[in-house]
Amino acid sequence: MNNFWKEIASPIMALAPMEDVTDTSFRELVARVSDSACLHVLFTEFTAVDGMNHPVGKQRVSERLVVSQSEKKILKEKGIRLVAQIWGNKPEVFHKIAREITETYEFDGLDINMGCPVKNVVKQGACSALIDQPDLAREIVLATKEATHLPVSVKTRTGIRNHETERWISQLIETRPAAITLHGRTQKQQSDGLADWQEIEKAVLIRNQLAPEVPILGNGDVLSYGQAAAYTERYGLDGVMIGRGIFQNPWFFNSEHPERTKEEKLQLLQLHVRLFEQTWGDTKNFNILKRFFKIYTNGFAEASKLRAKMMDANSFNEIYELVGTQLENCFVD
Repeated sequence: MNNFWKEIASPIMALAPMEDVTDTSFRELVARVSDSACLHVLFTEFTAVDGMNHPVGKQRVSERLVVSQSEKKILKEKGIRLVAQIWGNKPEVFHKIAREITETYEFDGLDINMGCPVKNVVKQGACSALIDQPDLAREIVLATKEATHLPVSVKTRTGIRNHETERWISQLIETRPAAITLHGRTQKQQSDGLADWQEIEKAVLIRNQLAPEVPILGNGDVLSYGQAAAYTERYGLDGVMIGRGIFQNPWFFNSEHPERTKEEKLQLLQLHVRLFEQTWGDTKNFNILKRFFKIYTNGFAEASKLRAKMMDANSFNEIYELVGTQLENCFVD
């Protein structure tokens, strides 16, 4: 097994898997504006193994595993690894789909989602529900590892209703995953309250005793690269995974930190829309893009007015026209 996790010098920096966010177009965008020394690992959206195993639903679910040729080129140039994240609750299906993904695609690793807190997913006994089913969780990790030569990592949380970090991480680490990413909230918290980094530190101490070779990344409420690097050192981590912080700054993983101009923000927005259109055309809902508009339309005069117009748009061309007009004004100014 080629375990790339052990090849990356600390601090390891990763962009979290996010539903309807980390598709190939957004991943490529982030990779383009990031330094290879500051961004090491990207993840796909959550991919259901049951969906991949379904003769009818597979086509739609497999869209989460699409990697465009232009993304492949950028990742290869910068040495950024790409990991497919999968979820479910049946070891035999994990085994089957892990093998299929390994043989069909060109990912650098697989990651098992044991952290998603969404209630309808948890009710299925999947993702963060597995924290209270350690025997099943173990079977899933081992079945996945058996099916692939790729490194198999796990992303999880500190507990269901309360923090159970010591118990859960001790059990999880017995399976020797290639890496563990720990979000410092329980399932019950969802995204509320603050992530508890003291709990993440507990996981590091357990790792140090039981399996010092397993990298641990922390996750939760990290809003700048400087903060990520500081947390890595402060809590004895191997790295940090960034989630919502990317929405505040798509240049998060860039070593240069000047205040971005209106022109830079709008050009990046234009590129994002173009990449999305080139990849998906009309096969994906155009409105998915609207969740991103606030990233680029802030911090300049009348940004909110532009954003309101964009939220009313219904086509790629409308966005290009709105952004084009604004860029022309930049050059006039």
